[in-house]
Amino acid sequence: MTDKPRAADPGATGSAPGAGKHAGDEPRVVIRDKRKLGKVTEQPANNVSAADAAADAPAEGLVEEAEVVVDEIGGEAEVNGPTVVDSPAEPSGETEAGAPLGAELESLRTDLEERTRDLQRVTAEYANYRKRVDRDRNLVQEQATGAVLSALLPILDDLDRAREHGDLVGPFGSVAEQLTGALGKFGLTAFGEKGDPFDPTRHEAVAHQTSADVTESTCVQVMRRGYQLGERLLRPAMVAVADPE
Repeated sequence: MTDKPRAADPGATGSAPGAGKHAGDEPRVVIRDKRKLGKVTEQPANNVSAADAAADAPAEGLVEEAEVVVDEIGGEAEVNGPTVVDSPAEPSGETEAGAPLGAELESLRTDLEERTRDLQRVTAEYANYRKRVDRDRNLVQEQATGAVLSALLPILDDLDRAREHGDLVGPFGSVAEQLTGALGKFGLTAFGEKGDPFDPTRHEAVAHQTSADVTESTCVQVMRRGYQLGERLLRPAMVAVADPE
């Protein structure tokens, strides 16, 4: 009996078809499929040549089929395999946490500036309101005091005439002095004396004459004294005016 050489083992180096083709490439993964391909027909034991020939055929078929499977798997791996892509560096946790914190801080700073401006505006408005109220209060008080004092001016005129005639003596004179002093505490002051320069804003001229004794318009006679409350004029003085010749 003569033994025929069997097909080369697919796992042996250089024995598989196409081994020279991939010699310079990276090592390939070879999958051996030991399943029988096709229907194997039993041969009689005495027919050695036919058995050897039948044994050679499936072996070659297995090697070729295994190579085909490996190529298909490799192709699929090359085409459908996941592509490795360098992902961009993700920001660190501190940066991600710092961005919302910075935005919140900026929002709080804006709210603080707005509230500060509102407070300053309200403070200025309140200060102006207080000044206006104080001014109005003082004005009302002055007007009320002026109205009362204006009603008492005729009484003061009678006292002045009585004083000129010498009737303001004794207890009556003492009462007159007390009344004049009490009204003076409210800011009432009298003006208009003989020899005062004529002031049209404070004097009411009821007579005019010329005189060589004066160099300017001068009050030469006071018929009724004038009164003022602080800077406010209650009544002008009634006078006679002498003009220079």
